[in-house]
Amino acid sequence: MGDIVKQILAKPIQLADQVTKAADEASSFKQECAELKSKTEKLVALLRQAARASSDLYERPTRRIIEETEQVLDKALSLVLKCRASNGLMKRVFTIIPAAAFRKVSSHLENSIGDVSWLLRVSANNRADDDEYLGLPPIAANEPILCLIWEQIATLYTASPEDRSDAAASLVSLASGSDRYGKLIIEEGGVGPLLKLLKEGKMEGQENAARAIGLLGRDPESVEHMVHVGVCSVFAKILKEGHMKVQSVVAWAVSELAANYPKCQDLFAQHNIIRLLVGHLAFETVEEHSKYSIVSMKPTSIHALVMASSNNNNNSNSVKKDQDINNNNNNNLQQGRIPHPLGERSRNLHRVITSTIAMHAATKQGNEANQKETTDILIKQGNNHNRNYSHSGINLKGRDLEDPETKGKMKEMAARALWHLAKGNSPICKSITESRALLCFAVLLEKGPEAVQYNSAMAVMEITAVAEKDADLRKSAFKPNSPACKAVVDQVVKIIEKADSDSDLLIPCIKTIGNLARTFKATETRMIGPLVRLLDEREAEVSREASIALTKFACTENYLHSDHSKAIISAGGAKHLIQLVYFGEQMVQIPALVLLSYIAMHVPDSEELAQAEVLGVLEWASKQSSMTQDEVLEALLLESKSRLELYQSRVPRGFHKLHQ
Repeated sequence: MGDIVKQILAKPIQLADQVTKAADEASSFKQECAELKSKTEKLVALLRQAARASSDLYERPTRRIIEETEQVLDKALSLVLKCRASNGLMKRVFTIIPAAAFRKVSSHLENSIGDVSWLLRVSANNRADDDEYLGLPPIAANEPILCLIWEQIATLYTASPEDRSDAAASLVSLASGSDRYGKLIIEEGGVGPLLKLLKEGKMEGQENAARAIGLLGRDPESVEHMVHVGVCSVFAKILKEGHMKVQSVVAWAVSELAANYPKCQDLFAQHNIIRLLVGHLAFETVEEHSKYSIVSMKPTSIHALVMASSNNNNNSNSVKKDQDINNNNNNNLQQGRIPHPLGERSRNLHRVITSTIAMHAATKQGNEANQKETTDILIKQGNNHNRNYSHSGINLKGRDLEDPETKGKMKEMAARALWHLAKGNSPICKSITESRALLCFAVLLEKGPEAVQYNSAMAVMEITAVAEKDADLRKSAFKPNSPACKAVVDQVVKIIEKADSDSDLLIPCIKTIGNLARTFKATETRMIGPLVRLLDEREAEVSREASIALTKFACTENYLHSDHSKAIISAGGAKHLIQLVYFGEQMVQIPALVLLSYIAMHVPDSEELAQAEVLGVLEWASKQSSMTQDEVLEALLLESKSRLELYQSRVPRGFHKLHQ
């Protein structure tokens, strides 16, 4: 930066010397020229001082101030040259120089002196007092906030760690108060020193820097600039090695950048940030062995579910063999040790999950690397877990000593970051589901603090939304016999069964079940009843989302649409849908009508639909202009009516009058 500043200063110094020399040669307006010479000498002395301190100067205000100064000196030289004797008698006679011109140039020179003086004082190495208020340079008179931004960024470049932390906090305040100020901070080169502070500063300064970067990423252009400056690599370094309080702010910043500029998702993934975030999510949530998960030994319903699903699995001799080997290992390891407080249940759980891991690895195309990894897992099964090392690349040393609030905040922000990184991105969703993240989300949905539960629910919702459109991801991550999938579904269904309208978890959980509609077997109907009951919910948004989720079960694209439609009817869905079509709010009417049409089309011979007079409802709806504006819905109504008419008689004419 010093060489660049010297180049910027070279021309104005030369101009100032020319002004001084020309003023000495003036034959007219000598007093005025002498005054200009005096001010120019003061200015050039400051310029030379700036050139000597070029390495300490902040380039952005330097460039702008020197450009203004150069223009002022150019005008001063032009004015003084008119007063030289060498111009000739006739030229002097016909050259009119108003007195106001000297006053104007003199005023500009004074402003330049003030600007360069401020530029020198703003450098930390030139401050007489750290608490001194530097004031506003004349150049910033029309935009005072710009001067404040310059001052804070200059402090980030050269000041002490404490002052740099305070400067970052000031930029946080400015960025949070105005999008325009955030733009100015980026334009004036604030991202680079913030990243440097994040890498090298003390904990408080790192937190302030990370928070400022997150606030600056409010639009795609700003995020793209920060990505080019190197924010991804710095974030990855902090998430791997930093203090947990700083890591939680960095995770929040990742979520902000990913939310405002989805194109950066893949760049974060390339820097291993997905794996690091999952590692933070798994810390003290599930025990970890490589990328597979070993569930904590605490007795919870999720663990019971994992045991039950594995015990019901009839897969075969390789699984049984692994269980026998592991059983023998456990028996040998237990000799001479104090029995585990959970007794045989603990050992069974170990064997069950180890078998699941073995099956997962064996399906990975049978390559040698995965076979070796599985063997290593089985060998390590009886060993104490080293809590100072993580296979996710995070140094866990000392993390047990963190306070619960910090640990909870870390999980909250890790889940939030994974939520925004997973949105609409199949490769990232695949990476997340191949890790232990789904089991973590299941545990956190059940036992986590409210904010952690919400972010986990949103992350699961986004992952399942991608899986709904990506058949490969759906088949690999949400297989019916997958313990992680069953654990997640179990918790989501429990939340839906509670039907707490005031809970922020309800809507994302409803959407999650809808996204997974194609993965459920015909016999698995435990989520149908709770969703049907939500059709009678007083909150219109809840009823709407329940209708949409059930439609994904009953629509033609779902291979088991007939079975699911029958389950919806058996749960009493027809009467609720009729009420919503007739009397529901507009946002609910259309989704309810679509669901009712699919059910009627797929189960036209249903006695329940006949008793509920669904054919009359569809005929009434087909005559409502507000419900037939959509061509797809109109075609669906026509098809479902024609199917019903084959099995059910038309309702009496008086029926429609009762509902008009």
